[in-house]
Amino acid sequence: MAGRGGGSHLANSTLDGASRSRATTGTRETTKSASAGKTHPDTRHTPADDSEREVDEVAGQPVYYVNDGPKVVALTIDDGPSPVYTPQVLQVLATYGVTASFSMIGENVTYYPSVAREVADAGHTIVNHTWNHVNLTAMRTAQLSSEIDRTTDAIHSATGKLPSMFRAPYGAWSKTLLQYCATEKLLPLDWSVDPADWSRPGVGKIVKTIMNTTRTGSIILEHDGGGNRAQTVAALKIVIPRLLAEGYRFAIP
Repeated sequence: MAGRGGGSHLANSTLDGASRSRATTGTRETTKSASAGKTHPDTRHTPADDSEREVDEVAGQPVYYVNDGPKVVALTIDDGPSPVYTPQVLQVLATYGVTASFSMIGENVTYYPSVAREVADAGHTIVNHTWNHVNLTAMRTAQLSSEIDRTTDAIHSATGKLPSMFRAPYGAWSKTLLQYCATEKLLPLDWSVDPADWSRPGVGKIVKTIMNTTRTGSIILEHDGGGNRAQTVAALKIVIPRLLAEGYRFAIP
């Protein structure tokens, strides 16, 4: 999605010198624009039905919505794990009994396997988000498979679990990528609500965007990695109880 949300691959901007040297791109944040309230064909997916998931994959369509009943939404957290912000997000989710999906960068998982394991042990779902948050649209199968497969191996090594979903950085999908997801039985996960928290627009702005654009079936995009995510944590403390008070329930895509 040239210019859409998804964050950089660095876990946070407060890493020690050794961690910074391992992450060769530093603490850069990829330039993107908000896409809150974007519209897409209704490619909704019922997670409990494996046969339906298979149909979605074969059709080669990313999943932008969940379809699990009235006022059911999904919360997705991208670009971690971060030793600073992921535990804070987990604490907020535990406070309100909410389950989320964490799209993890393979490189970060290798740096912080205990944080990835903490996410899995708390009952959340881990999604493959490539090795280092690269745009895969220009890559051939052999190239993109390395990005995806290395990340799957890292997640499995850290948590003992294999991811069943894949999220493309920047929401940038290609036919080759979708075909690979189908081959590997990875559900191609996108989103429908983007508050652009990656750009740190202010807690109030993040909250307003989520509350104004979330509807039944929405998949909400937030970040625990890629930079300073203090605004995201603060916003989650506000929007989660508000959404719950409005009758929304949270599900895994």
